[in-house]
Amino acid sequence: MALPAPPPSRVFAELCPVPAPVGGGDLPAPSGREVHVSGSAELSAGPDRARVSLRLGSRKELAGAARSSVSRRLEYIAHSARQRGVPEENMTITEEFSRVENTYQMEAEVCIIFSDFGKMQNICNLLLDKLGTSVTISPPHFYHTPEAIDTLRRRVCVAAVGNTRQKAQEVCLLFGQSLGKPLLIKEEETKEWGGHIDSHLSNSPDSLTLQERIQNATAYASCRVFAVFEIKGKESRRNKFL
Repeated sequence: MALPAPPPSRVFAELCPVPAPVGGGDLPAPSGREVHVSGSAELSAGPDRARVSLRLGSRKELAGAARSSVSRRLEYIAHSARQRGVPEENMTITEEFSRVENTYQMEAEVCIIFSDFGKMQNICNLLLDKLGTSVTISPPHFYHTPEAIDTLRRRVCVAAVGNTRQKAQEVCLLFGQSLGKPLLIKEEETKEWGGHIDSHLSNSPDSLTLQERIQNATAYASCRVFAVFEIKGKESRRNKFL
């Protein structure tokens, strides 16, 4: 995915003559001695959740036999997941019982949500090994929780402010000045792309590898801020050596 070109940097500074201090020390910054800076940051965050669906079924002449066949496998799946630390609330089981011609058909689906992708792989490998073709495991669907997206938005904003302050500090040092307190910090633009939040539909082809699926679900965010800092006078020689 081609990333958008970074916004042009803007730096505006106004340095008025500073009257000589009386009795040593620095004078407060006169009105108008400011540096205006815009800066940006871009961050990414991988998905923090994955959903896996397991489907199984049975078709028998007797209703009890169809139910029993599916129930045994459901119990094994749930037990294996719980035994490996999957909370009960992260598992959803749906069952459907129907009559097909002269037979009874029982179908079930288990949806498991994982926050530990290594644990997800271990459980899926175990179930495939033990249950074989009697269970169908869908490729994992990766997504972000709303909390993860909010965290990414805060991090990129804070990073943009930090970059802006660093830029203003370097400009002041270039002119032999010292950076003062911030007078204005304004978030000018934010962008988000890639990734997705919770959705029951996955657009990823089945042929993608696990890492490709994680990459496709990675979210990106950029932020540009505008800030105004006061410019203080030159630091005294005594302060430089403290």
